[in-house]
Amino acid sequence: MSDTRSGFVTFVGRPNVGKSTLTNALVGEKVAITSDKPQTTRRAIRGIVNRPGGQLVVVDTPGIHRPRTLLGQRLNDLVEQVLGDVDVIAFCAPATEKVGPGDRRIAESLSGYPRAKKVALVTKTDAATRDQIAERLVEVDSLREDWAAVIPLSAVTNDQLDVLSDELLALMPEGPALYDADITTDETLEDRIAEIIREAALHGVRDELPHSIAVTIDDVAPREGSDLTDVWANIIVERDSQKAIIIGRKGSRLADVGARARAGIEPLVGTRVYLSLHVRVAKEWQRDAKQLGRLGF
Repeated sequence: MSDTRSGFVTFVGRPNVGKSTLTNALVGEKVAITSDKPQTTRRAIRGIVNRPGGQLVVVDTPGIHRPRTLLGQRLNDLVEQVLGDVDVIAFCAPATEKVGPGDRRIAESLSGYPRAKKVALVTKTDAATRDQIAERLVEVDSLREDWAAVIPLSAVTNDQLDVLSDELLALMPEGPALYDADITTDETLEDRIAEIIREAALHGVRDELPHSIAVTIDDVAPREGSDLTDVWANIIVERDSQKAIIIGRKGSRLADVGARARAGIEPLVGTRVYLSLHVRVAKEWQRDAKQLGRLGF
């Protein structure tokens, strides 16, 4: 018998309950972008957590929501696919908000995945009072009969993250590690750079814009005879009016996006970065199957 355990866990919940922040905190580095805009996560991003007793592979997924576009439907389909494949599903509800119909619907839907063990997490305890946390634990506990554990935690202050890791690992099947110990994510460099740029573009934009932003990478290459890495990328939006918002007055907003993105990309590539950003319009791409395919959805 193996004395190590390894397996897959995913966090589910409404958009914006802290799933990506939790993924990054467990992995110990940023593998998933975060934003206060719902549906920031668009792919199943894998973060790898190595513990003395084995390995957790955390699959960060989009928040489950009622889709209004073909992109939204595809994101929900992606979540369903992941839920069918993982060993443990961890349901997240923030300590700062009462459990509502959306939470109940998601908790009930987990019965459709009988293979996976279920854990409930009360997130964002750093922002809540003791009474709120106690109230939330009772509400969350009553959502299902089969929780293997109910854990309050904060990804911001790392409170109870060790408890969570140990609990999750104990629920995993016995077996060797699935990834080498020095790997923290299976995302490609281009994917990670595209996400960093999208996170920078999402910063401070208005409500209707976030869903319309996508990023593609044309090339990432070290510059000959220099310590620079050149990155050529496109920010895709759906309308000319959105293009104007992203660029800003005399290009001021795009320059800010570039500066923010460079600060995230440079530690990743280990050199200074020259970042060339173009803003392009792809009309109604969220509703267009062909364009979604081109953008990797």
